[in-house]
Amino acid sequence: MGFSDTTDRLRREELAWELVEVFDELRIEQINEVLAKNVPLETLEFFSAYADEFAETHAITATSRKRLPNLLLLGYLLRVLEDRLIDDSNPLDA
Repeated sequence: MGFSDTTDRLRREELAWELVEVFDELRIEQINEVLAKNVPLETLEFFSAYADEFAETHAITATSRKRLPNLLLLGYLLRVLEDRLIDDSNPLDA
């Protein structure tokens, strides 16, 4: 593993923590607005269905089962944010 691999991983981890902190500060209405603007309805439906199926297959407890779609969604939003930041940092690629 080279220096850039470590640096990239740290940046992603830092970005992930920043995203979590931002979401912690948002009201439910604001979170819903962010989701509506950034996540297609079909994707939300997929995460819900996939989380149910995954929880059933792997005997996930009820408490964790409720949080699983949110975890999937947070990962998706993090990836969308990473993609947007990469696009913004490479203006010649557009």
